[in-house]
Amino acid sequence: MERLTLGFRPYALLSLLCLFLYMPGLASVPPLDRDESRFIQATRQMLETGDFIRIQFQGEMRAKKPVGAYWAQAASVSLFSDKATREVWPYRLPSALAAWAAVMMTFAFGRWMFGRETALLGAALLASSLILVSEAHQGKSDALLLATAVGAMGPLSRFYMASKGAAPAPGMVTALVFWIAIGVTILVKGPVIPAVVLLTIAALSISDRNAGWLVGLRPFTGMIVAAAIAAPWFAAISQATGGAFVGEAVKGDLLPKLLGAQESHGGWPGTYLALAAVTLWPGSLLLWPALAAAWRERLRPQVRFCLAWAGPAWIMFELVPTKLPHYVLPAFPALTLLIAAAVIGGAPTLFSRGAKLWYGVWALVALVLAGLVVAAPMQLGAGFAWISIPSAAAILVMAGFALAQALKGQMRGAALAVVVLAVTSFQVVFEGVLPQLDGMFVSRSAAQLVAERPHRGAVVVAGYAEPSLVFLLGTDTKLTDAANAANHLLNGPAALVLVADREEQAFFAKSAEIGVRPVVVGVVKGLNYSRGKRVVLTAYAVEGKL
Repeated sequence: MERLTLGFRPYALLSLLCLFLYMPGLASVPPLDRDESRFIQATRQMLETGDFIRIQFQGEMRAKKPVGAYWAQAASVSLFSDKATREVWPYRLPSALAAWAAVMMTFAFGRWMFGRETALLGAALLASSLILVSEAHQGKSDALLLATAVGAMGPLSRFYMASKGAAPAPGMVTALVFWIAIGVTILVKGPVIPAVVLLTIAALSISDRNAGWLVGLRPFTGMIVAAAIAAPWFAAISQATGGAFVGEAVKGDLLPKLLGAQESHGGWPGTYLALAAVTLWPGSLLLWPALAAAWRERLRPQVRFCLAWAGPAWIMFELVPTKLPHYVLPAFPALTLLIAAAVIGGAPTLFSRGAKLWYGVWALVALVLAGLVVAAPMQLGAGFAWISIPSAAAILVMAGFALAQALKGQMRGAALAVVVLAVTSFQVVFEGVLPQLDGMFVSRSAAQLVAERPHRGAVVVAGYAEPSLVFLLGTDTKLTDAANAANHLLNGPAALVLVADREEQAFFAKSAEIGVRPVVVGVVKGLNYSRGKRVVLTAYAVEGKL
């Protein structure tokens, strides 16, 4: 493995790994609800209106996240496509590139901390984690957030390591990179990464009883730099909305997440620990034994820094009532570097009886995932899909090999096996299995139905309000109730409405009242996974010629 770490080879290998992991499915997986579709639709409206300050979903202000991800998506669409496209890949490309950048930076700063071999393995484990592969396939802010997190924490680690005499003293350029990353991350997702940085600094300063190493960051100058990046847009959006955007972002998004489970995304403290076996899969094979090893080595400055990075941030996310699996992603680079350090260093905890019990639990997760790959097409697709067999087989074979290597104490072999496992299984899942799940992608099926039915004007939809349908049908799509859907049919044969089963009784009652006779022109059935309920969408028109 040593030869692979020389010169430019690690960057080439990691880039190739990211290409195999992030490109399959980027174009073929339909827009996902709800966050991704809200992001990409709001970006489309920026391009349609030429207003790159305000963030809107149809006619409503979207005061959830700052503008950074929208600008990145708008630039991608402008460069590689156009505003009229219904293709989703140009909107997702910034996320895939950001995931790649996070992996590259993890290696770049990890080699200063642990050496090139450990950094290469740690970056590869990060690249192949299920949650990052998933985020790289979605046009929203979280992959970009990870890139800015690594962009900030990397320089911070340099200053800390230098204070311990473990690295050369960094200069003004390193400090500037740190503050640029802080400014950009505020534009991407507000205070999340600054909070992670402050928790890391607090943990290190308190445990070491020394905060003098922060002087090299040039805080006064740096805050001016960060403000110069983030403040102009915040000033512009405040002026454009009369201060409503920032107020709504705090009252409507930040505070509800801190005070309760927003949009039913709740969970008890410890939820992320329980999910780590899946979110970090397949690298989670070595997670807990590696963390035990890291705790034993916590006096080493590089290990201490990674523990201070991941630990307090993880606790913060566990304490926040609103929980989504990707929230802890900013802590993953630290965890994968600690795993790699334990593997390369041959930590004794990797060979313990407790570790072997964990390896068995991890194997059960692999069995469940392989089963889901086979079962999903039967439940949500057209039936049994032969394409699911290669992916399930790859999971079982490579997971079995990784498990065998770990049980035999061949930890480097086990670590390499989990990376190969990710490459061989995720490609087929994202390119072959997921796109076939028609029952899961109701909006795609509805959009295909609409495209095949001649009509004029906007489509009116009652009882189904998923943002993916707005993206696929167009900004002028009207999401309304049964009465308005029935009234729309008064426009004659050119009108087309989609009515969900829960609105049909009211739709027919209103149609009878106004003297309209709806005719069924198509039906779509599937699972509205955002609500966890089955849905039937029926397309109605009235008889006559267009």
